[in-house]
Amino acid sequence: MKATPLLAAMLVALPAFADERLVSAQQVIADPSLPPALRDAEIQAARRYATFWHTGDERHARAALAADFTDRTLPPGRAQGVPGPLAASTFVRTAIPDLQADLLQLIVAGDRVTVHYRFHGHFTGRWADKQGQGQGIDFIATDIYRIADGKIADNWHIEDNLTLMQQLGLVAR
Repeated sequence: MKATPLLAAMLVALPAFADERLVSAQQVIADPSLPPALRDAEIQAARRYATFWHTGDERHARAALAADFTDRTLPPGRAQGVPGPLAASTFVRTAIPDLQADLLQLIVAGDRVTVHYRFHGHFTGRWADKQGQGQGIDFIATDIYRIADGKIADNWHIEDNLTLMQQLGLVAR
């Protein structure tokens, strides 16, 4: 049996995570016409990336993102490609060390996966020149991934940054 690029990518990435649990989505909606192997590979990539956001463990991002990953809604000052989300996670976790990302919903259609997150934690670190006082952080985000060969190739994302900035005390409520 000849291995397809998708199967090869899945097999290469699996051993590093054999003993680790990935976050699960509270709700998964998948196009029933998708071949099960393709659907499962797309869900696996989204769960790996969600686990990265939930834990901050860069191995999960590196396993989820394609080598030529492109952030299609790149914020100013963030590096393009895999280094961008790695740096963003490090920056946010400096301010919110206990940050967690709950994967509320995952929708799979064709080569797209839409995810809805709820981020939460406590602002105990620093954000720019502001020191946290332990206040609770709770905001949402939605991402749309294009999956190719079992990896996230493109990402369009939107976060509720106004709520985050208000909770950090950087913007008036």
